[in-house]
Amino acid sequence: MFSSCGGDGGGSDDPAPITNSAPSVPNLSYPTNNLVCTNNIITFQWSASTDEQNDAVSYQLEIATDNAFSQNLNSTINSGLTKQITLEKGKLYYWRLKAIDNKNKSSAYTSVYSFYTEGEGVVNHLPFAPTLVIPSLNSNQTKGTVNLSWTAVDADVSDVLKYDVYLGTTSNPTEKVASDLSLKTFDATVSNSGNYYWKVVVKDGKGGTTVGQVWNFKVN
Repeated sequence: MFSSCGGDGGGSDDPAPITNSAPSVPNLSYPTNNLVCTNNIITFQWSASTDEQNDAVSYQLEIATDNAFSQNLNSTINSGLTKQITLEKGKLYYWRLKAIDNKNKSSAYTSVYSFYTEGEGVVNHLPFAPTLVIPSLNSNQTKGTVNLSWTAVDADVSDVLKYDVYLGTTSNPTEKVASDLSLKTFDATVSNSGNYYWKVVVKDGKGGTTVGQVWNFKVN
């Protein structure tokens, strides 16, 4: 009689494969949001991420001059929790971070923080880019009136901000539907179904203007 070396075929005792999970989202520490830095040599700081599999974690730091991270992007990979970078003086910057483990699994990005590098003889700062409140990105809205709302701040606290709103069905709306608003809200009238895109331009009354990111919503 002969017997098989492979056992009786009753199943395998091999352990189930371990699924690799992404590291947690780190927290930004410095520069804090809307900070006016007194120097252009910035030491960026953040908290450590955790990883369920105890994988080694590195951090992708991104700095840009717009909050969509498409202009003058500076991107570095860092193993530590700090990174010193020399930037231009008198500039408005945005930064964010994500964690990446050694199996190339990455967390979501952190929130976006903005800051200024103080320039020599600066007497007026540009407003910071507006932040979306409602409607949520890609949200579904009904025909009629859609309330558009945002927040905006300026490093020069005495500046009185005004807002222009652009709205349209193209990805870069050019039709101005409201001018010189003092409130950070606007009721838009939409009568057709489809995708709508909008943006806010912030003005500080001293010649400083900041064009916000393009947001969108859908109308059923």
